[in-house]
Amino acid sequence: MSVLLPILAFLPILITLVLMMVFNWPAKWCLLISWVLAGIFAFFFFDINFIEILGSSLYGMLSSFDVLIIIAGAILLMNTLKGSGATSAINRGFRNICPDKRVQACIIGFAFCSFIEAAAGFGTPAALAGPLLVSLGFPPMAAAMITLIFDSTAVSTGAVGTPVTQALTMLGLTGDATFTSQFALWTAIPHAIMSLFLPLIVLMMTTKFFSKDKSFKPALQAAPFAIFTGLTFAIPLLLVSIFLSYEFASLLASLISIVATVLAAKAGFLVPKKVWNFGDPESWDKDWLTTSQISPATESTMSVLKAWIPYVLVAIVLVLTRIPALGIKGLLTGGAPFVIKVNNIFGIDKLDWSLKWAYLPGTFFILVSLVTFIIHKMKGKQISNAFIDTGKQISGAAIALLFGLALVEIMKFTNADGASMMTTMANALSKTGKWVYIILCPFIGVLGAFVSGSATVSMTLFTNLQFSTATMLSIPTVFAVSMQCVGAAIGNMVCINNAVAASATIGVTGREGKLIKINAIPMIIYSLVTALFFMIIIALGVMP
Repeated sequence: MSVLLPILAFLPILITLVLMMVFNWPAKWCLLISWVLAGIFAFFFFDINFIEILGSSLYGMLSSFDVLIIIAGAILLMNTLKGSGATSAINRGFRNICPDKRVQACIIGFAFCSFIEAAAGFGTPAALAGPLLVSLGFPPMAAAMITLIFDSTAVSTGAVGTPVTQALTMLGLTGDATFTSQFALWTAIPHAIMSLFLPLIVLMMTTKFFSKDKSFKPALQAAPFAIFTGLTFAIPLLLVSIFLSYEFASLLASLISIVATVLAAKAGFLVPKKVWNFGDPESWDKDWLTTSQISPATESTMSVLKAWIPYVLVAIVLVLTRIPALGIKGLLTGGAPFVIKVNNIFGIDKLDWSLKWAYLPGTFFILVSLVTFIIHKMKGKQISNAFIDTGKQISGAAIALLFGLALVEIMKFTNADGASMMTTMANALSKTGKWVYIILCPFIGVLGAFVSGSATVSMTLFTNLQFSTATMLSIPTVFAVSMQCVGAAIGNMVCINNAVAASATIGVTGREGKLIKINAIPMIIYSLVTALFFMIIIALGVMP
């Protein structure tokens, strides 16, 4: 039974992977099937009764409202900007900076995505930057791939450091300045290392999978600019992590990266001499295109500055509401009327659900959309089309998210003995010996983010497990927790929720499996580089 339980715990996830990645089933049907299986296994093998299964499922479905509000807000903002002509103006602005798609991928995909992650978190970068890339002439599937992969290096210290803070909270070490500074440093170093290579890796995947010639050559021609892009993020990330505070490491690093890459592109610094693009859209493979109808952007003569006002408003509001010292965060998360709560679902003490609707990025996206109606002087027809298109795009994602988060909560639910399907999996993975465990350590973080859709939730699930296992195996605990944190960030590339959200926003719903399969390549590379780095550090006897 000890061998059977980890297998049964992993089976719902395995079935989801197979159905999505091998048979290309839409996420909504895969997750429905996996949810049913998880409920059956939980009842018969993990001593979780029927009411607990129903309660945890309902809790998960209620929790999907957070993600749905974010998706709905991002899609509404995108459709608003398309309808008002702002998207057309933004496209014109980026074309004036540099028409080369490789350079645009670095600036928008890497630097802009990292900034949105740093300010907001919640997987919002793909929802905001993805449509922007599509409007610039990127194939929808390429835009989804690029933004999901790039939403990784800024995650650990994104949302004003929420994943790191959560880990410290789980360990009861929020007041330990020494552990905190070491944790921030050893989490930042692997991200800084991979920042140097990730832009080039993504460009290589882009030109290999989404070009007529299926070649790495165009990406290698842009290697100097790609590496420069990584440097503009990596160096500030390390410096801020060491000398200032982890809460602002991703935020300041991404801002510096945006400014540096835009100025470099405008000056032609390290920009390839020959402009590269994806070719005539008429020649694109059908697998690159949307699966749902997305209204084209309205052409306009709007100024670029006016077009960017909604994004600027979003960035300002997100930053202001995420700095605790300003007091706005405390107000919006402190309770009624800004927080909706349902305690003891089905009489189960540990199932207390709350919706901090006023704090969600999606709420701000919606509010900014409403303000944009006025600022951009949109007509009634344009406004109604924005709402209609948003409703059509979000419907498929809603089903997937409902059952996806219901599945997660069943797997997280602990029985009377304190065990769960999730911890059963992680325990089996960790009991493999010191060096094998170090290799697997980042992947445990990936696993948590993959199934939950959140680096913060991954830290909640596995931080204590990683800390305890490292203690047993005589590995510095801060190294294990850092690997967990980096892995949780890497998991953003392939997590089901993010794939569903990005696909819905960009209009490629139903292709989540293919997206996850492609993104598994950089996920594995990133995780192995992280593990190898810590293996070398530990083998050399470096102590935190």
